[in-house]
Amino acid sequence: MFSGSAPAEPAAPKAPLLVLYGSQTGTAETLAKKTAKEAEKRGFAPKVVCMEKYESVAWEKESNVLVLTSTYGDGEPPDNAQAFWGWLAADTAPRLEHLSYSVLALGDTNYPAFCEFGKKCDERLASLGAKCAAARRDCDIDYEAPFAEWTTSALGAMGTNTAPAPAALMEEAAPEGYSRKNPYPAKLLGNRLLTGAASQKEVRHFEIALGDSGLTYEVGDALGVLPTNAPHIVDAVLRTLRCDGEEAVSVAAGEVPLRLALSKHFDITKPSNELISAVAERAPTFAKTFADKAALKSWLYGREVPDLLAELAQPFAPAELLALLRKMAPRLYSISSSMKAHPGEVHLTVGIVRYEAHGLARGGVCSTFLADRAGDVPVFVQPSHGFKLPASGATPIIMVGPGTGIAPFRAFVEERIALGAKGKNWLFFGDQRRAADFLYEDTFTDWLRDGHLARLDLAFSRDQTEKIYVQHRMTEQAAELWAWLESGAHFYVCGDASRMAKDVDAALHKVIETAGGKSAEEAVAYVAKLKADKRYQRDVY
Repeated sequence: MFSGSAPAEPAAPKAPLLVLYGSQTGTAETLAKKTAKEAEKRGFAPKVVCMEKYESVAWEKESNVLVLTSTYGDGEPPDNAQAFWGWLAADTAPRLEHLSYSVLALGDTNYPAFCEFGKKCDERLASLGAKCAAARRDCDIDYEAPFAEWTTSALGAMGTNTAPAPAALMEEAAPEGYSRKNPYPAKLLGNRLLTGAASQKEVRHFEIALGDSGLTYEVGDALGVLPTNAPHIVDAVLRTLRCDGEEAVSVAAGEVPLRLALSKHFDITKPSNELISAVAERAPTFAKTFADKAALKSWLYGREVPDLLAELAQPFAPAELLALLRKMAPRLYSISSSMKAHPGEVHLTVGIVRYEAHGLARGGVCSTFLADRAGDVPVFVQPSHGFKLPASGATPIIMVGPGTGIAPFRAFVEERIALGAKGKNWLFFGDQRRAADFLYEDTFTDWLRDGHLARLDLAFSRDQTEKIYVQHRMTEQAAELWAWLESGAHFYVCGDASRMAKDVDAALHKVIETAGGKSAEEAVAYVAKLKADKRYQRDVY
């Protein structure tokens, strides 16, 4: 008779889970990895895949997919999701009746196409027959709580519910060291005006000391800055509330005076949708404007939270107002320095937003904070996963960065000089007027003279009758640009997403067609290959 212990039952196989992400700045990628970590605890066998690798997925064998994606530019897919969307949106896309899915869409309600690409993915998956396991969650810039709730909901719908509550997931996901949730109080070392007296713009160069923070960055990364609101706007809100600012209120960090909460913890410039609705419920006159979308859009243009609160006959209680405000969010700026050239420092190139509306001087929260009020600057580094120099210093690079889009390219060239890289560097820069808007003119002309720039092509749009932009310079130099691409050059673009980046992209296609002798379809394929090979990278906003 056998007297040994009974053999253990084999462990149940883990349920497969595809975690698919599209990311421009790295946030969706980070959240995808956190989702996979949580899924593993719940008995799944997750695999994290970037959307650009969609062809590696055996879609007919997948059963569960979680999609996490940001929206880029004017409602477009992130760069690493464009090929995936081309495949998914095509008439030839496969039927997906066997698939259960859920979508987390990341966005910013400051932009009209809020979470647009995430919405498109949700709609397209449903139209292909996939079953929505948990409703799509659209996240604003304060995404931590909705992300945690979505993760719990989506994983519970697809498998098990034996897992931490959303609050525990958020706590578990909290990063260590200085981060978005815990920025480093850096010192502002320098604040220099780059534009001339005749310029219609105000662009400044900032130098920030990283001190003993231990923060490091690579060229191509962004710096997150957590600003403080202008005192006059805080005072305006307090007047509408009929408060002196010493009233105690609760924020995430605990109990603080109302003035401090309004200064550092909440956005009191752009009204939230919740605040607009709440004011409309209490103010009959504003309710008529609120009922007409076009009229509301016109009324809100140039107005801030104090303007909206002034419509009320009876003010909100402080706690009631705070519940209707957006939390203060960090602003991300392309880093314009190399740590190898400036150890212990980080530099920014920032356009300062100032304007007048409805009889009052207004300004951008963070740009005016840096320009006018900053001593300590709360910062963190946002790594870039898709805007990097070539691995080889021998590879030539072409950089298109008009206006403040010049920022990362100052850093790129500083890095290559520090490394002794032998690859050629070609810069396209443009702005309004050479005499007033040639940012870093001395630096770039010195680099051109010393051979650190092989070419410097300039486009100052207002210096002649016909406006000339960087895309015009590209097509003028089509033959040379094509030769560089054919020799393996990497092509970079930084700056405005809504117009400039699209015009530059169109010019790139035209260069390939004219100088490369390609058809329009062949040019599209050529550009797609550049992107797939990481030779066409963009940092646009």
